[in-house]
Amino acid sequence: MTVENPRSLTIIGAGLAGSLLAILLSRQGWQITIYERRGDPRIADYESGRSINLALAERGRNALRQAGVEAEVMAKTVMMRGRMVHARDGSQELQRYGRDDSEVIWSVHRRDLNTTLLQLAEQAGTKIHFHRRLHTVDFDAGYARFIDDRDDQPHDIHFNTPLIGADGAGSALRAAMNRKSPLGEHTEFLDHSYKELEIPPGPTGGFQIEPHALHIWPRGRYMCIALPNDEGTFTVTVFLPNEGDPSFASVRNGIEAEALFQRDFADALPLIPDLHHDWEQHPPGLLGTLYLDRWHLRGRAVLLGDAAHAMVPFHGQGMNCAFEDCVALARMLQQNDSVESAFAAFQAERKPNAAAIQQMALDNYIEMRDQVADPAFLLQRELEQALQARWPTRFVPHYTMVTFLHTPYAVALERTRIQQRILADATAGHTTLEHMDWAALEQIIHAQLPVLEGAH
Repeated sequence: MTVENPRSLTIIGAGLAGSLLAILLSRQGWQITIYERRGDPRIADYESGRSINLALAERGRNALRQAGVEAEVMAKTVMMRGRMVHARDGSQELQRYGRDDSEVIWSVHRRDLNTTLLQLAEQAGTKIHFHRRLHTVDFDAGYARFIDDRDDQPHDIHFNTPLIGADGAGSALRAAMNRKSPLGEHTEFLDHSYKELEIPPGPTGGFQIEPHALHIWPRGRYMCIALPNDEGTFTVTVFLPNEGDPSFASVRNGIEAEALFQRDFADALPLIPDLHHDWEQHPPGLLGTLYLDRWHLRGRAVLLGDAAHAMVPFHGQGMNCAFEDCVALARMLQQNDSVESAFAAFQAERKPNAAAIQQMALDNYIEMRDQVADPAFLLQRELEQALQARWPTRFVPHYTMVTFLHTPYAVALERTRIQQRILADATAGHTTLEHMDWAALEQIIHAQLPVLEGAH
């Protein structure tokens, strides 16, 4: 196979980012071909037990909007107003993400989103080849070999078109690029992993617990979360250390998992009838952060999404960041005269922002498992909301910048660090906001936090 069209691009990976990028580029007039190692999820059993549910935020919705597919995707989502924190005694408290229902996030199942985007990509003119696992690439000769894992048969192609790696954290294209010219790859794994379970619908087919929230059982060094799906189920994810007690080393089977839930997540236990089976059948998933010095190989190949900057899932921004990558790359390909300059400009814009959200995702794990039930944290959160109410364009909460605005991640991280210091200093020694020095806070905020674009 030889690609002749100079406005052609080949995408490796038909997951979320690959499918959305194909839609964006096809609608710009590019001829797009995708190669995907798995089968077509629309006709085959989708891989399960390894996918944390996805939280769609404004960044992701903006990308879907630009691709013209927002309505189709949003039809399969469930609104989440905030974190429903489950205490050990069974009590619950909703901690809102934003000020009202205009500031929410949306839960969507990976399978539903992927199949929707694949269908729309094909409708936009993208050619998709399934059961094609990238094996080797000769960038100089323009040759690539794919393997069909069903029969181990090779499929060779010749290409004179740039390759785009949207094939996830274990990217085969990244490995091929590394062999050609090292990218400075470095991965830091957490000493925690995750396991996925499910809360089925109730007897009448509806949700068994509040559907419009991300449920969280914070227990210090570990936690459990549950996100709603539009068919009335919840995807439950348990995060535990790899060693210690409790850990995946000490909770090895269904009986030990039930004992853990009985002790630490008692109100969730009756909701998960397949706990024994799923615990034993779903292996723990790794959690890590991938760093690269370079994302592209001159004008021959470029990486985006998890293939370039995989992150831990604790800010719910992995997909949203990848979708933002897609919009940025499509824009750079429009604005630059050559593919090589487009790839370089894409890396220059997105790499600092990816590094920022990677750090914020790591920070958010500590917040979710340790701090959401901590009185000092809750007082700071109360002050944060009060400061936002008084100076909404200057003191913009961290979560608002990341989730409801288009503030570049690097800017959000910088402002977050300043705001964290202000909150910590102002609440030190206090148990309420009763004696806050609002005049002094106003001076500090106006001196350190300029008006933020998009805030209102």
